[in-house]
Amino acid sequence: MSDKNKAILEEANAAIAQGNYEGFLSFCTDDTEWTFVGDRTLKGKAAVRQWMATEYVEPPLNIVANLIAEGDFVTVLGDLTIKDEDGKAAHSRTATSGAFVATRWSN
Repeated sequence: MSDKNKAILEEANAAIAQGNYEGFLSFCTDDTEWTFVGDRTLKGKAAVRQWMATEYVEPPLNIVANLIAEGDFVTVLGDLTIKDEDGKAAHSRTATSGAFVATRWSN
């Protein structure tokens, strides 16, 4: 099961890398939550969709450092870079479990 769950998360992340945000969202439940540590929490697929539409001016660069799976639980540790409308990059270290649960941004 662990390898299958890793493959699912890799497929979901590949969709984002290709700019296929709806493809990514198809892996999320309607009640998914993304928590940006010290900032905000997006509640529900619609909120994540809206955030992606405004924040992902172009597909983000997601570098996975560690992909850890145990039973039904998958955790990803890595770095994410998102460019704004002016091409300025914002970098974050991310910790992901299932849906994105913890992200801290820095410029």
